[in-house]
Amino acid sequence: MGDRLTMKNWMTAAVFAAAVLTAGFAAQAQKAGGTFVFIVQPEPPSLASYLSTSGPIGLVAPKIYEGLLDYDPDLNPVPALAESFEVSEDGKTVTFKLQKGVTWHDGEPFTSADVQFSIMEVLSKVHPRGPNTFREVTEIETPDAHTAIFKLANPAPYMLRALSAYESPMVPKHLLEGQDPRNADLANSPVGTGPFKFVEWKKGQYIRLDKNENYWKEGLPYLDRMVGRFIPDASTRTAAIENGEVHYGAYGAIPNVDVVRLREMDHIGVTTDGYAMINPISLIEFDTTRPPFDKPAMRQAISLALDRQFLIDNIWFGYGKPATSALSANFAATGLYAQGMPHYPAEADVAAAKKILDDAGIAADGDGVRARAVLDLIPYGEDWRRAGEYMKQALGDIGIELELRYEDVPTWLKRIYADYDFRMNVNYFYQLPDPVLGVHRHYGSDQIRQGTHFVNSSRYSNPKLDSLLAAGATEADATKRGAIYKDIQAILAEDLPVVNLFEMQFVTVYNKKLRDHETSALGAYGSFERVWLDQ
Repeated sequence: MGDRLTMKNWMTAAVFAAAVLTAGFAAQAQKAGGTFVFIVQPEPPSLASYLSTSGPIGLVAPKIYEGLLDYDPDLNPVPALAESFEVSEDGKTVTFKLQKGVTWHDGEPFTSADVQFSIMEVLSKVHPRGPNTFREVTEIETPDAHTAIFKLANPAPYMLRALSAYESPMVPKHLLEGQDPRNADLANSPVGTGPFKFVEWKKGQYIRLDKNENYWKEGLPYLDRMVGRFIPDASTRTAAIENGEVHYGAYGAIPNVDVVRLREMDHIGVTTDGYAMINPISLIEFDTTRPPFDKPAMRQAISLALDRQFLIDNIWFGYGKPATSALSANFAATGLYAQGMPHYPAEADVAAAKKILDDAGIAADGDGVRARAVLDLIPYGEDWRRAGEYMKQALGDIGIELELRYEDVPTWLKRIYADYDFRMNVNYFYQLPDPVLGVHRHYGSDQIRQGTHFVNSSRYSNPKLDSLLAAGATEADATKRGAIYKDIQAILAEDLPVVNLFEMQFVTVYNKKLRDHETSALGAYGSFERVWLDQ
């Protein structure tokens, strides 16, 4: 049954892809060419999407690298480097047939050996989410250059949702083999199979990508060039898109306070489409191994003291909804979301927060201070600075005195995920289309992976939870799986190693001369192979 369903979805996706291609070729005769300018905010730490899921990397790397699959706006798989796939009846074998005639940007052929190497030697070992995504893959057979056969210990249907260029980029074996991918030159001089080739990175200014003239999809891409500009100042970013100097800004590049004004302009478009694959959620991570946040009572009190609706209304201007659990409410459609979790009020409950601290014996000193700590802010723009200022005030009301720290992206990533030199940080994670892909990495003991970005930096470890996470990953029965995830959420609502704040709604702001930029569920993290400028 699983096999038939998969193939049905594949056929639907193939029809979708053909329709888009037909529409694209109709436009090509008149609309090919041009330079597309987009905002990359902040400047990425590298272009190694196989090492880091840092948001700015995702804006650039999927134009260079490709995955085995892409996904349409309804999350159906669409052919990419794999022209087709087939799942065995028992779900333990997935056979991918690869596109023919694909070459890397340096001219070397793309083959099944690259697939085997990318999954088994790179993504399964050094990618933040890869060890979970491919945890059931025991080997990949390569009987010929265009066939890759994944052998699984247990069925892993979630894996088929995680094969995009953004999530699981295929990398060139001939340029990485024999090296530690964490130190390879490829990180800043990427070579992919995608529609655009890396040309130049002028630090502090821009990244330039040019059209891949030998791209395997005939007639694509339409654009001659893409330029990703780094503009640190928020008001300058807004002015650049308003005056047409920049065509596109996604993932909060344009502050929501300015979106409210720009969306009224005739030449500016605003959309929340293009984020269907990611389920973004803002959150606080704590160091659960050291004071003052090693006690669950402290973390529970913080969750109670923060007014989630205030954050949404006053800092993100209505784009979002309060978090109510360790899982996004969007998982309700799959039966995994649990309602009514404790310690997740939409509005602050200061009295309840103080009572929890009092009951736990966490008393205030003569100055009314129960704890002092530095709050590290994700360095992705002014909205996060403003959120930090609010949190400093709100937590001061329950006796937690905060100092705010805002650093550049590489320093912040190193502090949080390599050095563990923090006590509390504000961040956001993508929960993705299945908890195995986006949620497990927060909490599993096996996800305490020092030096790997966006995993369990809290160093939270709970053997009972580990067992439930493992069961949830392999349970095929929907009802039983739902029960497992409700137990998971109940544990996490009490322990709160991570406090979710609100389910984010990212806004994309664009010049209306830009066309076909939302043809994939990946949105800004898509390839942009069909984007064109109506000039």
